[in-house]
Amino acid sequence: MEVRQVLAKLRKGETLSEAELRGFAAGLASGEVSDAQGAAFAMGVCKGGLSDGETAALTRAMRDSGEVLDWDLPGPVVDKHSTGGIGDSVSLVLAPVLAAMGCYVPMLSGRGLGHTGGTLDKLETFSGVRTEIDTAKLKRITGRIGCAIVAASPKIAPADRKLYALRDHTSTVDSQPLIIASILSKKLAAGAEMLVLDVKGGTGAFMKSRDEAQALAEGLVKVAKAAGCKTRALITDMNQPVCPAVGNAVELIEVHRVLTDPKPEQRLCKMTLALAGEVAALAGLYRTAEEGGRAALKVLSSGRAADKFAHMVAELGGPIDVLDGDFRAYLPEPGVWAGGDCATGGSDLTAEAVAQGRAAAEDIHRMLTAA
Repeated sequence: MEVRQVLAKLRKGETLSEAELRGFAAGLASGEVSDAQGAAFAMGVCKGGLSDGETAALTRAMRDSGEVLDWDLPGPVVDKHSTGGIGDSVSLVLAPVLAAMGCYVPMLSGRGLGHTGGTLDKLETFSGVRTEIDTAKLKRITGRIGCAIVAASPKIAPADRKLYALRDHTSTVDSQPLIIASILSKKLAAGAEMLVLDVKGGTGAFMKSRDEAQALAEGLVKVAKAAGCKTRALITDMNQPVCPAVGNAVELIEVHRVLTDPKPEQRLCKMTLALAGEVAALAGLYRTAEEGGRAALKVLSSGRAADKFAHMVAELGGPIDVLDGDFRAYLPEPGVWAGGDCATGGSDLTAEAVAQGRAAAEDIHRMLTAA
């Protein structure tokens, strides 16, 4: 594979073959493709785009640039991805809910990016928790508990790891083909059989309009299905935060509330139930997403999801009795920013305003008050 030939074809708008994209991805992973060439590729895609076929081929190539996990478990292997938002701690509730429903959830999550908080950063707020683990431990925890929320190892989609860093430096993060390939290469490499996508649109999301979110959702579903992964996408509002709290420690307090006292009208709980229902229906556990959502509420109310969460935290090195006693004693003291009720859409404080505040403080706590 001649790197300059690939770049020349990209510049001319000519179609890149799967072999050329596989060679380019392998070169990114091995270092054969230089930073300058990787940056030129990102700029070329950002300017000229890729066809659906090329995007799917690039996704598969980046998936196969490293380790691809396979699973032999007595239940469906499922995953979820969110495109990022403010106060979004859904994964921390959803993964144990799905595990309690009989699914296996090896969830490779990320850290904070731009104005959005990272699931791994939140989980590591618990003293002792380490989310960077090897594949053997990931498989052991997933098989034993049913869920593990961890960082992708350097062996997972190394081509994406290299290209993503270059995209950040070249202001090409918002290229839709590159977003799709980046998200799905890691998820597919983790071996999920079914995937649900939470694609956010609004002032606190990377996709500001519903049309942008719709286009991204359709592209993600099309490419994931082409790679053999059953996939559904929900488009969710990010004009206000998901949690009535923003910041690592205070979002964990909200996670604790949903796990121990679920209220379906509360936004974090409502979104979790909707996504769980979609996964359960996709996996064939229930006939419809509505039935799956009702089953998800039952496992929350029974305490089974909370038990899965506590065991997962302990397996990752955290306190073994994290949900016993005073939950806040396991968390650092957060800063506080009082505000209105955004759980049911009653606040006039937008996600964009909260994002600006988040940049100026490590933790922002918005206490719920009666309207």
